[in-house]
Amino acid sequence: MLIYLNSLFVGLLILSNILAVKLFSLGDWAVLPAAVIVYVFTYPITDVIGEVYGKDAARSTVRAGLLTQVFALVFIAAAIQLPAAPFFGMQGEFESILSGSFRITLASLISYFVSQNLDVSIFHKLKAKHGSEKLWLRNNSSTLLSQLADTTIFITIAFFGTMPLTALLALIGTQYLFKLVVAVVDTPLVYLLVRLARKEKDSGVGFAG
Repeated sequence: MLIYLNSLFVGLLILSNILAVKLFSLGDWAVLPAAVIVYVFTYPITDVIGEVYGKDAARSTVRAGLLTQVFALVFIAAAIQLPAAPFFGMQGEFESILSGSFRITLASLISYFVSQNLDVSIFHKLKAKHGSEKLWLRNNSSTLLSQLADTTIFITIAFFGTMPLTALLALIGTQYLFKLVVAVVDTPLVYLLVRLARKEKDSGVGFAG
């Protein structure tokens, strides 16, 4: 099952980068990038991997995700630069959707690397203390703290100096609040995935087999 979890993790990362250009509103109090509905689920995946397969496996997943994002950016940039066919009339839209500014890209990569590694570290410190008990505690604690780091680092690097400080703090607050709610709600999913992964691992039979 590990390969499926890794594939899902990487797939969600790439998808979140593509969806980041779409903004949606929650009533009158928040405007969020569509990426948040995808990216928030990468943290429970690394928690499941760490819980069942160990800290090193979780670290490897994070490194693989970083490498995959870098390759994706390179190939997307190359695709944008390819000469458009005469009958392809959507080059401008293609560039707008797939190309992010260097500052946004840098913010994304730095916040990802710091927060995902922080998530793994906090999760396994709590696991060393509690053993196999209190999965809910280490899952939520590690996710909530790492999500705070991710949101703060990304928005600060991406938007500092482009808006008033109060607006910057409001943006951090609303995005983190949304991520906090999702992190709490997805706890049953973590328990389910851990149970499935342990069952597959203990049986010695592949997920597909």
